[in-house]
Amino acid sequence: MGKYEKLAKDIIQNVGGKENVNSLEHCVTRLRFRLKDENKANTDVLKNMDGVVTVVKSGGQYQVVIGNHVPDVYAEVNAVGGFASSEGASSADGGAKGNLFNRFVDMISGVFAPTLGVLAATGMIKGFNALFLTLGWLTEASGTYQILNAIGDCLFYFFPIFLGFTAAKKFGANQFIGMAIGAALVYPNIAGITTSGAEPLYTLFGGTLFESPVYITFLGIPVILMTYSSSVIPIIIATFVGSKIEGFFKRTIPSVVRTFLVPFCTLLVIVPLTFIVIGPVATWAGTLIGNGVLAIYNLSPIIAGIILGGFWQVFVIFGLHWGFVPIAINNLTLLGSDPVLAATFGASFAQTGVVLAILLKTRNQKLRSLSIPAVISGVFGVTEPAIYGITLPRKKPFIISCIGGAIGGGIIGAMGTQGYRIGGLGVFGIPSYIGPSGLDAGFWGAIIGITVSFFFGMVVTLFMFKDDAATTDNTPTKKDDSVIQQETVGSPMRGNVIALSTIKDEAFSTGAMGKGVAIEPIEGKVYSPVDGVLTSLFSSGHAIGITSDTGVEILIHVGQDTVKLKGKYFTPQVKQGDRVKKGDLLMEFDMDAIRKEGYILTTPVIISNTGSYLDVIETEKRDIGYYDNLLTVVI
Repeated sequence: MGKYEKLAKDIIQNVGGKENVNSLEHCVTRLRFRLKDENKANTDVLKNMDGVVTVVKSGGQYQVVIGNHVPDVYAEVNAVGGFASSEGASSADGGAKGNLFNRFVDMISGVFAPTLGVLAATGMIKGFNALFLTLGWLTEASGTYQILNAIGDCLFYFFPIFLGFTAAKKFGANQFIGMAIGAALVYPNIAGITTSGAEPLYTLFGGTLFESPVYITFLGIPVILMTYSSSVIPIIIATFVGSKIEGFFKRTIPSVVRTFLVPFCTLLVIVPLTFIVIGPVATWAGTLIGNGVLAIYNLSPIIAGIILGGFWQVFVIFGLHWGFVPIAINNLTLLGSDPVLAATFGASFAQTGVVLAILLKTRNQKLRSLSIPAVISGVFGVTEPAIYGITLPRKKPFIISCIGGAIGGGIIGAMGTQGYRIGGLGVFGIPSYIGPSGLDAGFWGAIIGITVSFFFGMVVTLFMFKDDAATTDNTPTKKDDSVIQQETVGSPMRGNVIALSTIKDEAFSTGAMGKGVAIEPIEGKVYSPVDGVLTSLFSSGHAIGITSDTGVEILIHVGQDTVKLKGKYFTPQVKQGDRVKKGDLLMEFDMDAIRKEGYILTTPVIISNTGSYLDVIETEKRDIGYYDNLLTVVI
């Protein structure tokens, strides 16, 4: 069994099974599912699953946030689910559902996510090479510089070929046709015509914004040659159109010759069409978009920096940051630099500073154990573990980090900082801000921005963070560490006690959700088993979470798959946030109606923060009454 095989099986089961998955891909920290029916996914179970940070629904995707080890979990999910694996993306269905914006975000993430790792790696190498040149450690004539530069430039220079592959996969087309389209766009003999010194045949659109010399024709039709190296918009549009053309030929060409005639006919149509129409129009559109973005940014770089830096982590939470990637790459391609992503550079450092302060101040061992890896990953620009695991649940630290990011973004905007390449994240992104003139004011603006963001987050959090273990972290408070203490959890139901391992739901039966027992109820009522706070009441009414006064977290999940009833037959008597006493009525439910709908009423009662305690001891009783001792938590 692989290290993450059990987690992979649980994830697949709770996204609705293999048959509910249209496609799967991953980014730095998330598994990104496209599901046929999101209502079939057990979101509440996934959010509370050991190994899952949280679940986010955004951009038409069902995103299961894992953390830094997501590539390993992704590989295991692919192996268990039998999905196609391709270093960051697999697709069983090309189309995304939802509104136009959701489809756009889904398309962008699907096309660019598979390239992200190599794109960052080559950008880092190019950035460090620029740093070595600036420091005088290398010269442009040296073989070391030239080879490192080749490594750094290779992906970005031939980007249309790589994007041709990922876009074709996203659009359900032959990936090698997509690569062939991209290769044609950067073919040296054509790409070098405009720089060879040849005289143009004539000029089109003279005297307008779109004035273009014509060097060659295709069947007498003028071809406007553009620079497609490093471009992104032309190849994505061309591949999309090519996928439709390929689909037409697949339907019309006999299967006996389809293998070679489909790509033959597709390429003969799409490549000339791209050079004649798609490429020039897409390039002009990209230029207008780039100039438009810069015009808005230049109205007030400080305000733009504050907005981008302050809201960047919010964009990350919902996966909306992907919308900025093509804008940045388009700016780099056409303008040679980009201020948009530069303005967001301080956000991850502000988040890291906040978590470091929490690490330094907290005495809660569980919180410390979460903070250490979050700080390490934050230094390298991966902040999802910090956001979902630490700052967002506590609200104020997250707000502090957003303010720190806004301050850093304002400084970066004021200093005119530009990014000159797509490089690494976090500290590895610093060389990306070294421009052609070396360590200029913009570079030092980036350094000052991230430094201020980091120390603002850390210092403000040191003053404002309150280490209240009982209410913030649900960690039990021990009155005397030398004495083993216990807390008794009463039975919330009247019925028959059965072993948790005997129920069908593996999320509970395997103990992944925590230790406990299951109850076969004989009356449709749920009472509070402890004194505490009702910390969660699911909208479907079928499950209740209570945190006792000493920090024990109890989850009562009435029935199996009853979330699908969407609250029907469940009548809560309390609301989330209420303080409850042991014996207070929490909920009533119609047992007969639920059973008639075909659902099992076996109810797990578990200690969801089992890992915080020495042991959880089950009752030996088989018949249990209200408030009888059900579980003993050894603190």
